[in-house]
Amino acid sequence: MPSTRPISEPEAEALARGICFKNGPPRRIGVELEWLVHDAFDSTRPVAPSRLAAAVAELRSVPLRSSLTQEPGGQIELSSPPAASLTECVETMTCDLAAVRERLGHHGLRLAGYGLDPWHPPRRILELPRYAAMEEFFDRGGPFGRSMMCSSASVQVCLDAGVEGPGPGGYLARWRLAHMLGPVLVAAFANSPLSQGRPTGLRSSRQGVWTAMDPGRTLAPHQTTDPRDAWARYALDADVLLVRRDGDCWHAPRGLTFRRWLRTGLPRPATADDLAYHLTTLFPPVRPRGHIEFRMIDAQPGDDGWIVPLAVTAALLDDPVAATAAHRAVLALGGPPAPPAPRNPLWRRAARHGLADPAIHQAALACFAAAQQALPRLDASPAIRTAVDEFYALRLARGRCPADDLLDAVTAEPGAGARNAHLIGKDGRS
Repeated sequence: MPSTRPISEPEAEALARGICFKNGPPRRIGVELEWLVHDAFDSTRPVAPSRLAAAVAELRSVPLRSSLTQEPGGQIELSSPPAASLTECVETMTCDLAAVRERLGHHGLRLAGYGLDPWHPPRRILELPRYAAMEEFFDRGGPFGRSMMCSSASVQVCLDAGVEGPGPGGYLARWRLAHMLGPVLVAAFANSPLSQGRPTGLRSSRQGVWTAMDPGRTLAPHQTTDPRDAWARYALDADVLLVRRDGDCWHAPRGLTFRRWLRTGLPRPATADDLAYHLTTLFPPVRPRGHIEFRMIDAQPGDDGWIVPLAVTAALLDDPVAATAAHRAVLALGGPPAPPAPRNPLWRRAARHGLADPAIHQAALACFAAAQQALPRLDASPAIRTAVDEFYALRLARGRCPADDLLDAVTAEPGAGARNAHLIGKDGRS
């Protein structure tokens, strides 16, 4: 039963601290994969909502270990269960994806790995109170919220927060390194250079969308000596996106922060369940949810392109030697940036230029080398190590990210990118 007991401001701060940073040795790993859903034979052909609804209804009968949800624009998300190893996580998700792809194929549909839909404008197809309230809230600031809700997709890597105390396994060090790695991950895996068939000038247009949205919920919290306190302040000072009520109208009053809601008790007293729900509507590039969630990585092309960002991120956080090497590499990019990510110049350079930025490219080379050396120590399977090695040789070593392959496809011949998008595999060649 949902809690109806009002909570006080000190209670809310304590809950936010306790919910979001749970300490323990880094042992588990998970991944959340968002996918666009396109026509299997013509990526530029819009998929009718009724056709997508029929396919998703059938998918819900497929036995999966991962949880399956649908985003407001029709994107499909698979969230793996926490795994005891990188290899277990990859094997579980690979099996689930194969089942999902097979069932979608029966409807002439396919999973499409792009950070932002290259061909279609945003279109909300889910008529739920949550999404109607989100749309109304984000529309106040321009068109970017609709793009995020309805046209974006990502690879979200989930790792344990870490232990108390110093060292690379400590939650403080892992939290800081996660943010410092952000520009490298944005640049290396940038995969959203198009909007409605035209280049945007960014390798990661998805990152551009996040940069332009409500800063109170999309910027990183200020980096302090105690991220728990910083996160609690951030969460309570963020505007309330929606207020759940009986009926279909969940719109929140303008200017209502969660802290103000607690203090005024209006439009109704806030509860612990309201706080937990509010935390799911905050979208910084690194989000604490008991574990650390990396949210800055674009969805990747091909059936198994997602394996590489998962493996590299896990290696750089969970292997102490690799974490130390990665910290040294990203430290060379400069001191603590301002304003907070993703609006600071370094993150903007990563989104615009990808690996064409020389400094970010050098940092990425060092980080990938550290990850490659760490993967055997993490007992990563040969298939995982091969995927990382191939990405390094075919893209990273050449200063290329997935966005460059898509840009090549659309600039070589007008319209060719849309026709051939479903043929672009993990090696970037059609």
